[in-house]
This record gives sequence, C-alpha cells and structure tokens, in this order.
Amino acid sequence: MTNPVLHYLGSTKNIVGSAAGLAGLAATLPTGLAGDLWPVVVAGLYGAGALLAPREKAKLTVGGFGAVEATRLKEELASLQTRVAAWRSRLAPDTRDRLDAVMASLTEILDRAEGLATSPDDLFVVGQTIRDYVPTSLEAYLNLPLRYAMSHKGASGKTPHEELNGQLEILAEKLGAVSEALYAGDAQKLRDQGRFLQDRFRGSSLDL
Repeated sequence: MTNPVLHYLGSTKNIVGSAAGLAGLAATLPTGLAGDLWPVVVAGLYGAGALLAPREKAKLTVGGFGAVEATRLKEELASLQTRVAAWRSRLAPDTRDRLDAVMASLTEILDRAEGLATSPDDLFVVGQTIRDYVPTSLEAYLNLPLRYAMSHKGASGKTPHEELNGQLEILAEKLGAVSEALYAGDAQKLRDQGRFLQDRFRGSSLDL
C-alpha cells in the first residue's frame, strides 16, 4: 500500500508549493523584508502554491499491456508448460504434436503481445487458453484410464483421445488466426510507412 505522506511529498502540489515557499524564503530572509514574520510569509506562499497547483490526475494502471499483462501471461504459460511436462508421457505422439503447436502459437503471440492491446477479444482467447481451455481439456483427459481414453467411443462417436485432439486443433486454428492478425497489423504499418515515405519524398532528388 502506498504511504499517503510519501505520495503527497512527490505530488505536484507539494512540488509547486515548495518552489513558491523557497522563492519567498530567498526573497525575504536575506533582505529582512518580512522581518520576524518571514516564516508566516514562506508558509503562506507554500500554501498558495499548493492550492493553485493543477489537480493531480488519478493513475491506477501500472504500465501498459506489454509491461504487465504480457508478463503475467508468460509466467502463467511457463507454469502451465511445467505442469503439463509431468504428464506428457501419458499423451499419444499425435496429441503431443498438437499440444506443442498450441504452446508454440501462444509463445509466438506473447512475444508480440503489444498488438493484443487493441484486440480485447483476442486477448481474452489467449488468456483463457492458458488459464482454462488447455488445462481443463488435458486434466479431463489425463484423469481417464489410458485404455479407456484410447478405445471407448462416446455419444459423439469419438474416443476421448480423438476428442482431445479435436479440441487442440480448434485452439491451434484460433491461435493461428490471432497470430495472422498480429502479423497483418505489422504488415499494414510497413505499408503505411511506405506510403508516408512516397508522399514525403516524391519528386525530390532523394534516391530511396
């Protein structure tokens, strides 16, 4: 919790008030202009400065998306990968491949996470994939006996093994679309920069 005294000491009001008080001190103490009342004058100038200083704006957010949420999601992804590694041997090779594809996409997306700041829906998908979708699917599958998971067909006509593979494929497809959107955003920035340079230097003697 922030100490209110320390918060005020660093505030704009205290800085402006202190500057006004020091200015008053420099003007009255050496010259004796205010006589014995110089402390009152200095205190009054401090109060006036603090009162007239612009009101401090509330700032409740800490850093931007890239500095906070991306770091948190990366930590949660690393934690998930550690937990999954302990059970990896229980997964069939084709399931491991699909899971690796999902994890690779998540890592790739979070390395370019600043692009998610303008896409709340994609941010939600990425967060839920790490916190819910992948762990929930894997947990339900791993709690089944391996023989049952590989051979028993449910109402859908699929085995739990096939169901899990299908869910991982859906996630990989969605995350792939998120990645493409991030790359498309960068590509658009490049095109915009190209148009800017053409407009800026068109007809000049500058050889690009």
